[in-house]
Order: sequence, then structure tokens, then C-alpha cells
Amino acid sequence: MRSFTLIFHDHAVTELSDGQSCALEDADFQWAHFEQADSVDLSSAINHADIPDVVMGALVASETRPRCDQIDDGALINLRGPAMETADNGDRLVSIRAWVHGNRVISVSRRSLAAISQVETAMRSGEISDSGDLVAAFSKAISSSMNPEVVSLGDEVDECESELDAGNIYQLRRRIATIRSQAIAFRRFIAPNRDALLVLVGLKVEWLAEEDRLHIREAADLFARMAEELEAIRERAALLHEQLTDLRAELVDRRSLMIAIVAFIFLPLTFVTGLLGMNVAGIPFAHQQWAFWGVVGFCVVLGLGVLGGSACGTG
Repeated sequence: MRSFTLIFHDHAVTELSDGQSCALEDADFQWAHFEQADSVDLSSAINHADIPDVVMGALVASETRPRCDQIDDGALINLRGPAMETADNGDRLVSIRAWVHGNRVISVSRRSLAAISQVETAMRSGEISDSGDLVAAFSKAISSSMNPEVVSLGDEVDECESELDAGNIYQLRRRIATIRSQAIAFRRFIAPNRDALLVLVGLKVEWLAEEDRLHIREAADLFARMAEELEAIRERAALLHEQLTDLRAELVDRRSLMIAIVAFIFLPLTFVTGLLGMNVAGIPFAHQQWAFWGVVGFCVVLGLGVLGGSACGTG
């Protein structure tokens, strides 16, 4: 976990050290980012003297969902994006919470967000000079990093459709179940991400320029397309699951039919052999040399007759 504070002033970007103040009144723009899993450590690390209590509670909350709320002339923004590394619990999306107020942005994340390094690089190179630029950069970075994962899910569904066959039903069912669970997990936050960005675009704040609104609107449109793609993936996966269920039912029916035919053939033969196998006196031809082969020939003829009758019946 790491934290940093970047200052943009006089067309130059500098990073504050631990001994310097976190608030510079003469700075053109200031971005402070904190990464910490523990709420208590986060609360102590953030200088929240001028942060409203409701904002502070939202920044350090353990459970969040994408949102955007305007508070006076500031905005509380919460988005979800791909994590730098997958957690032990399998959660692939990380929340980034930001309080934007004038020329100051405070962002918080519980785990490392993949978009953080991209936005930080853009800030250090001078591409970000105000709060609107930073919010737009986060929107673009998060949407761009999530889009390949959604496209990958669609490609996996295409592969499953091309491999649809009765010979690999069980492997395909496991793959499709994994795809459906990932699509559900992504859509749970992608649609709210889109809604949060649409709310952000409509905020009446001075720090959000028209160009920034355009970039945020493009990111929201990309989230909308991803949400539509995920819905299509879920429907296609459900259809594939139904087709696999039908293939499995047909396979079971064919095997049941074969078992029924075999049982139908051997049922009369079992009756004949059981009847002649009784240990009682009076069985005809019991002491004749040809009796065994005669019974075998009779069973063969009987079996062929039953087989022919069953074939005509099924045909």
C-alpha cells in the first residue's frame, strides 16, 4: 500500500514529502491519494479538517457502490475498476472513492487499482492540471481497462459456441458457468459506473470544463456498450446452457434406449435359460448329446427374432 500527494503549480508537478504540508493555498491543483485496507489507518492518514463528515464516512467505508453526489460545490465520486492484482477472495474490481472540491482532489482505495498508475503517470507528465482533468482521466482509464476484459468474455462465449458438441458437455458447462458468474460480477458495477458518470456530466460545478464533460460522456458511453455486451453474454451463455442440457438429455435418452433394447432382447433368453436350468426331473432332452447346442441355437434364433422385432418397432 502507498500514498502520495502531487502538486501542480507554475506548469510543473512536484510530489510532497512526508514532512511538507498537505495543503498549499497557492497551488494550482493538488491531488492526494491514499491506499490502505484499514478504515482507522485511512481516517488518521487523511487530513479531514475541511472535509464534511458525510464525505469522510463515504471515503473510508468498507462497502461501497459506484455513485456520484454533489455536495455544495464539490462532488463525491465512487467508481469501480479492475484491480492491479486479484485478491484472495476472487474480487477483480476495486473501488476508487474521490472527493473533488475546487482545485483539490482526495482519492482513496482499499486495494491497488490498475488505473492509478496510468493516471499518476499522466499527472507527473503534466497532462493533468486541474480537478476536471483528473476526474476525466480516471473515467477514461477505468473504462478502457475494463473493456478488454468484457471483450474477452465475449470471445470465450464464441469459442464455447464453436465447440458445442455432445462429447464435451461437462467441460463446456463448467466454462459457461464461470463466464456467467464473471459477467454477472462485472455488470453489477459497470451499469452503476455508467450512471455515476452520467450524473457527473450533469453537475453544475466550475472545475468541470466542457472538454472534461466530453471525455466523461465518452467513458459513460463505453460503459453503456459494455453493459449491453454483458447482457448479451449472459443471454448467450444461458442459451448455450439450455442447448447443453438438451444434448445431455438426448444422450441420456439414447443410452436409455440402448439399455432397454438389450434388456428386451435378453429378457426372454433369461426366461428360457432359467426354465431349463431348474434342478428338477423331467427336463426334455436332458441326456441328449445335441441338447446344449440345440438350446443355444434356439436362443440365437429367439434373440435375432426379438432384435428384428425391436428394430422394426423403433424404425
